[in-house]
Amino acid sequence: MFSKKGWFFGRLFCSLLFLLIFFSTPYAASASTISFWSFETQPARAKQTKAIIDRFTAKTGIEVKLILISQESMGGIMAANYAAGTMPDVVFMPVVLAGGWEADGILDASAANTVIQTLGEGTFSRGALKMIAVKKGYSAVPSDGWGQLLVYRADLFKKFNLALPTDFDKIINAAKILEIKGYTGIMAGTDPGHPHTQSCFEHFALANGVRLLDDKGNISLNTPQMVKAIEVYTQLMSKYGPKDTSTYYKQTRAAYMAGKAGMVLWSPFLLDELTGVIKTMLPNCPECGSDPAFIAKNSAFVPAFSGPDGTPAQFGKVNYMGITTGADKEAAIKFVTFWLNDGYLDWLGVGPEGKFPMRRGTRENPALFINGWGQLGIGPDKQAKLSDFYSQDELNIIVKGADNLTLLGIAEGEIELVSSMYEELIFPRAIGDVMEKVLTPEQAAQKIQKEVVKLRDDLKKKAKK
Repeated sequence: MFSKKGWFFGRLFCSLLFLLIFFSTPYAASASTISFWSFETQPARAKQTKAIIDRFTAKTGIEVKLILISQESMGGIMAANYAAGTMPDVVFMPVVLAGGWEADGILDASAANTVIQTLGEGTFSRGALKMIAVKKGYSAVPSDGWGQLLVYRADLFKKFNLALPTDFDKIINAAKILEIKGYTGIMAGTDPGHPHTQSCFEHFALANGVRLLDDKGNISLNTPQMVKAIEVYTQLMSKYGPKDTSTYYKQTRAAYMAGKAGMVLWSPFLLDELTGVIKTMLPNCPECGSDPAFIAKNSAFVPAFSGPDGTPAQFGKVNYMGITTGADKEAAIKFVTFWLNDGYLDWLGVGPEGKFPMRRGTRENPALFINGWGQLGIGPDKQAKLSDFYSQDELNIIVKGADNLTLLGIAEGEIELVSSMYEELIFPRAIGDVMEKVLTPEQAAQKIQKEVVKLRDDLKKKAKK
């Protein structure tokens, strides 16, 4: 018989032995659990995310708890969790959130830099890195995104001997000739009440060197660069484009897919729709009856173009993987590294037409993910591939063009102001006023300046309350 004292020490010894064995075996790794927020809430994308997570857990033993949060509510929920000390370890987020979160102490730039340097800084899109550059390096790790494209009919450009539409003058000349030949020269947004007009015009503004702030931090939109961008855009739309102020993405897409327009400014989500693989959205050009992919096969792309006062620029949106300052840093770094490497093509495969690889390849194979992206399935049954319809050269142009991706005000960190400008439709309303001859381009630039200054002042007053 053991004494009570002997029994106690015996139990203590067994317990310590169990703990020693437990923490010295590989099974212990599975005790590590991190949380991952994503705004990709669609069922198909959530399923694909979970599949990547399962592969990661099988490889590392690290469990990942997936939490789906809408993009619209992510900012407010993160602020509440930051205050409560309950932030996720990793978050998949749009660029409009990435910039401000590092300054607010939410994102760990050192952890992001570790991932980027481990994978190779040179393997990422320069434009995507530039968007989230901070003093400490980069606030997050580029994952995927898209850049707006100037899509044009390569067959018509060849037939009419037109120069590639890479700058304002060439775009204007091409639109003019196409109009003379019986086509609508260019289709883009003109509706003053629709954000599509914002993205289309902003592409022109960025191309002509328009910036939200000057070097002193003042709103700088009433400039010669802005006036020129407004003048060119409104003349194009009035003379060689929709010729009204009621056009948004549905009409622009329809005109191009019907073979009626020689150019269209659209997001890359148009890529699969042009191919004829989506039976509910078939191209209906005269030649499409015998070949549904005719428009796709005869389309080419200019991602970035320039104005007389700017350098080549492309409007676009990028998504990032961020590691928070409250994260299990080691586990989070492993997860993001896996995401951008072993799990990367699986993630891009969710929607290749809207998920360009912001990581181009590896050090050993610099084009690995670009080439792999072109082979991913598109359409409802995923049986077709982008490379079935577009040459590798065209796909490379699309992806490499993302080096020039930008958004007005993002580099300056004015995330909240930019979001408010979009909500107020300041640019689209000004474009509509010029097209309706209510304002001149000079007056429109003055109006934009005045409204954005007021909006910024209102936001500052609100923040002080």
